[in-house]
Amino acid sequence: MADNKVLDLVDEVAKPLEERVEASAAPEEKKHEERVDVVTFEKVTKSFPTPDGGLFTAIKDVTFTVPDIPDKGEFIAVLGPSGCGKSTVLNIIAGLEPSFPPTTGRALVRGNEVTGPGPDRGMVFQSYSSFPCYTVLENVALGLELQGVGQEEREAMAMEWIKKVKLAGSEMKYPHQLSGGMRQRVAIARSLVLHPKIILMDEPFGALDRITRWEMQDLLVELWEEVEATVFLITHDIAEAVYLGDRIYLFSNSPGTLLEEITVPPPSGSAAETQRTTEFSSLVNEISLKVEKPLTEEK
Repeated sequence: MADNKVLDLVDEVAKPLEERVEASAAPEEKKHEERVDVVTFEKVTKSFPTPDGGLFTAIKDVTFTVPDIPDKGEFIAVLGPSGCGKSTVLNIIAGLEPSFPPTTGRALVRGNEVTGPGPDRGMVFQSYSSFPCYTVLENVALGLELQGVGQEEREAMAMEWIKKVKLAGSEMKYPHQLSGGMRQRVAIARSLVLHPKIILMDEPFGALDRITRWEMQDLLVELWEEVEATVFLITHDIAEAVYLGDRIYLFSNSPGTLLEEITVPPPSGSAAETQRTTEFSSLVNEISLKVEKPLTEEK
């Protein structure tokens, strides 16, 4: 499933990089124009057909707005019970079938209704989604190759991001020769080398051990501050959501509805240091009670 989604995404990166760079380099006089919201959901509902001819509603009447904050992307962490439609929300933003299109409602990216995948949105999946027959360098450079970027230029750009995700020296290795954390670094580099304005991450660190997860969280914060993109992160790890998120979207049980938006303070130190503090643990416990409440009410 993840491999098919990756193919859907790479098929949509044919827009030349030069066009996107030119589009992002707005003239001086446009700097003060009204900014358009990054992502908007207007009463979005998604239902899927079931084998018995019925319908299963994954999300219902989901409404939210992510504004465009000047010179800074926002980090949105999405929490909720298993099966509440979190991945459905991400796939609708990405324009990926079968979640896309919504059954009812509207999903907009920068004021335009989503019509399918696009190079302005990058995705990192929970499962390791690198192409097994490609080296690290070839995997990271693949999107650039599909855009028609020449070999020398795309390999130089890919190497730059390989270094940024701390994989220098592994560029000629194949995915099966890498650890889980290293493979997720490849996926992050492959997404960010295309300079997406929105990064969609579906439990990217779920299979990693605690120490590796902390390292990846620190790396993600570092890269996010550099690229200034808006990030949506699905996670079941409440501590991860609190550490990474500017806001947390808390979803109900299925059919998923947005119960609450919770603003959390930005990281003040490394993941390991911050998540060991008493203050951080207290905040995690507070939000844990909010997450557990829908489950208790259902019972």
